[in-house]
Amino acid sequence: MHLTAKFSILLVTVIAMFVGEATAAPTKRQTGLFTIPIRSLQGQNTRDIHPQLYLQQHINRAERRLARMSGRAIPSDHELLARLHKRMYIMGSGPIKPGRLPGSHKKRYTSAKTLTDKLKAKLLATNGTAVNGTAVTVNSTNQGVSPIDIQAIVSGGLTPANQPTTANSIGLSIEAADSGYVGQVQLGTPPRNFEILMDSGSADFWVGSEQCTSLAGGGCGTHQFLGNQSSSTFVDTAAPFNVTYGTGQVSGSIIRDNVIMAGLTLQNHTFGTANSESVDFSSNSVKFDGLMGLAQSGISQQGVPTPVESLQAAGLIPAAITSYKISRLADQKNDGEITFGNLDTTKFDQATTVTIPNVNKQGFWEGAMDAITVNGQDTGLQARTAILDTGTTLIIAPPADATAVHNLIPGSKPDGQGGFIIPCTSNASVALKFGGRAFAIDPRDMTPFPVDPNNPAGGCTSGIMGGSVGGAQEWLVGDVFLKNAYYSTNVNTNAITLANLV
Repeated sequence: MHLTAKFSILLVTVIAMFVGEATAAPTKRQTGLFTIPIRSLQGQNTRDIHPQLYLQQHINRAERRLARMSGRAIPSDHELLARLHKRMYIMGSGPIKPGRLPGSHKKRYTSAKTLTDKLKAKLLATNGTAVNGTAVTVNSTNQGVSPIDIQAIVSGGLTPANQPTTANSIGLSIEAADSGYVGQVQLGTPPRNFEILMDSGSADFWVGSEQCTSLAGGGCGTHQFLGNQSSSTFVDTAAPFNVTYGTGQVSGSIIRDNVIMAGLTLQNHTFGTANSESVDFSSNSVKFDGLMGLAQSGISQQGVPTPVESLQAAGLIPAAITSYKISRLADQKNDGEITFGNLDTTKFDQATTVTIPNVNKQGFWEGAMDAITVNGQDTGLQARTAILDTGTTLIIAPPADATAVHNLIPGSKPDGQGGFIIPCTSNASVALKFGGRAFAIDPRDMTPFPVDPNNPAGGCTSGIMGGSVGGAQEWLVGDVFLKNAYYSTNVNTNAITLANLV
């Protein structure tokens, strides 16, 4: 059957899914802490997207990010398109029509609420009974993919974070089902709120410009924009910049304007405004207005210091430290935050703290892994390193490494795409060891995407994927792991700190 038209429509849907006024002028604080609440994106739009296509988009993005970080050949758009195309067939019999489930063109996704109600009913009926004819036991540790996660996958949106409990903090909202973390900063004069994706795997800060156009045509969506029409302190230097990410790209001008973060002001800070954005950023379904890269400025395409480096240079924080506590949507705690200048000791067990050197020579944050275990059993993988990236949802490992891990997970099987299917109710404990301490991944984070969204206690795609990493012993470790540890980076000492959450 000819798929071009149907696939084009679906591909547009897949690509598009990603990616209050301020009051008194801020003053310098003496605590040395600067924390931003992090919120999650959910429930703001209806994408009607199958979780397995959502998964493949994440895989494609992660592989391109790792290739770019490692200086390897980047998979072509044709290769990535072919992978999406292949997954459409693997999921069911023939192509999937937009808005329909695989294997049954008679059944259409209804609203996210209706889907969630159905999933709740199934989970209530699951304990000791059967789902879709398969006996399943649901226990208190892992009941399969939660209805709230599937609703977030299908609907997208932003789940707001609670107000942070520590001074100089910004809460992190959760994007969709733990796919990204967003903090609010104020830009321009008068200051206005902008939603910013916080990314430890890049080093450029930008928002859309008032002249922004989408590479798909038209404007850049219903976002906040910055320019001389909205800010009296806006200065365009006319110097160009261009940044390409795992998915998506932006280009524009380097500008200067005021930036307020958790009450701390950077006067005439240098960053970028995007005059052109790919649909990954310009779509209305994208609920953030820009991106803040928090790797080291040596990899900045703009060639300017990162915000945390500028905060230290201005004497507003004692050190160029960025610390993350990212939350899990299913927990409904919404207590994520990003802290600049120090670590928030209320978020972690200080007795479990380990600090390791950054082994990456380019400017990413990468640490040596001592071991990888499953249920306490060593996989035998040695001399591995992990790039720790809040901007990546999954964990991407060399294919042989991913196989070694899944060989120890009961019920695991390959999915034919370099990934693995494991039971959504799996309680297998995978742990990554850094600095002599093992940090376990919650079993729920190992099962982020159900193969069948109507069977959240059936088979799930694993959170660890085999990827095109060129045979290197390097892993790209994203939020599947980082939700399970307090994570801090220090530009001054070129070191990474991890600790168990409380």
